Order: sequence, then structure tokens, then C-alpha cells
Amino acid sequence: MSKVTVEEWTARFRAIGLDDAAMEQWHRLFERENPEGHQEFLEWLGLPAERIAAIRKHHA
Repeated sequence: MSKVTVEEWTARFRAIGLDDAAMEQWHRLFERENPEGHQEFLEWLGLPAERIAAIRKHHA
């Protein structure tokens, strides 16, 4: 199974009408309700550990 890139994921969000504010809200909700799942999702996207830490800190 091939990986989905961050750019592809973002494009899908935009295709369904999510703007930057809605994507921020999605990340905050994911981090609050399922921090381990959020971590795993970001890893699945292939992000480096430093970027994952920054995203999670920003959305905590």
C-alpha cells in the first residue's frame, strides 16, 4: 500500500471545503480526543519526529 503525502491529504481536505481554520480545528480535536491516534496518523503520513512534535505542540 502506498503512502499518502501531507500534500495529498491537505488537497483532499480542501476538496471537501475545509479552509486553514477548519484544518486547525480538526487537528486540535484529534489531539484532544485521541493523542496516540494523532501521533500514529502523523507517523503514517511519514512526517519526521521534529515536525510531528511541533504539530502536536501547536494543537495541544
